[in-house]
Amino acid sequence: MLKKFFTAIGEYIILLGKSLQKPQKMRVFWKLFMREINDLGVNSFGLVVFTSIFVGAVVAIQMFNNFDASSFPIPPSFVGYATKAVLVLEFAPTIISLILAGKVGSYIASSIGTMRVSEQIDALDIMGVNSPNFLIFPKIIACMLFNPLLIAISIVFGILGGYIAGILTGNWTENDYITGIQMYMPNLFIYYAFTKTTVFAFIIATVPSYFGYFVKGGSLEVGRASTQAVVWTMVFIIISELILTQLILS
Repeated sequence: MLKKFFTAIGEYIILLGKSLQKPQKMRVFWKLFMREINDLGVNSFGLVVFTSIFVGAVVAIQMFNNFDASSFPIPPSFVGYATKAVLVLEFAPTIISLILAGKVGSYIASSIGTMRVSEQIDALDIMGVNSPNFLIFPKIIACMLFNPLLIAISIVFGILGGYIAGILTGNWTENDYITGIQMYMPNLFIYYAFTKTTVFAFIIATVPSYFGYFVKGGSLEVGRASTQAVVWTMVFIIISELILTQLILS
């Protein structure tokens, strides 16, 4: 079991080495890159917005209930600040990345895996094309550039969700919530959030690509590889979050 794990790590590193090279034809790369931006980023926009609005509302309501139950008087404006802090520090970069790991990761693993079992990757190799660079590099760049934008959008719509929750419940006023949002928050929190997002985006693009690239068998194995890819991507995201939190916030 341990030997299999270290073998997989070695294969993953070698695959990255082949992927992270200068594209053989930049015109082909830009065409693939724009397609990946649409498939991996733009198509996830609706899911990110929908999830962020409702979770932002839930976070704001939970913050209000916790403050209201406190034995110490806490100004209602802190609902807005706490909601913003939770969205920036944890929800937007981590939870949204885990959601994208499920949606994007399964797509990447299944698409590359299908090309492997249908021998399209073998055909690329025979033609002298660097198949890891051709298939994986555009996905890496697309995820690392577009995912931070998705996280920024998630933060904005999450805060909007909290604002809407205040209007619907009447638990806090609009002015109190806006005052809380405008409270000072250390720039380190923003740096931490987008550093995590970039690392998570790299994991989301590369781990499923590994599982798809090395799949063996037929369509059934492609499905299993997609499931394994999502699971391991989430595991590595959680582990990397622990490491980054210790490095940046400690």
